Amino acid sequence: MSGHASSAFQAVPALRVAEVMHRGVVSCPAEESLETVATLMSAEQIHCVIVVHDGDSGSLWGVVSDLDLVAAASVRPLVDQRAGGTAMRPAVTVAPSASLDAAASLMTRTGVAHLVVVDPVERRPVGVLSTLDLAGALAGA
Repeated sequence: MSGHASSAFQAVPALRVAEVMHRGVVSCPAEESLETVATLMSAEQIHCVIVVHDGDSGSLWGVVSDLDLVAAASVRPLVDQRAGGTAMRPAVTVAPSASLDAAASLMTRTGVAHLVVVDPVERRPVGVLSTLDLAGALAGA
């Protein structure tokens, strides 16, 4: 038995973020109400929305998750809060070529359930990797 911890994702070393992520992003401008963000999440059946500057999908600001919405709604009505306000968290990013092991480690260290996958050349978001995507990879391992 070895003396170091091993990740279950090392069992699928050939898998990269690009192979299990959701391609494309659902985004909104920072000025949008959290009520609109909630509507987007519900309509698209997603757990996070990417908040961008002035609606430009290339200018990444942060992420609002479903849990962030729940917390914000406990403070005051969502219609009175903006996507770029206190409910938004800074985006944690990962390259499409990163290993699933590295992505899982990054999620664990930063305490996030969603990583924004960013094209390293164009520096634009190209997708989202969620903990559910990682669970699917583990289930298939």
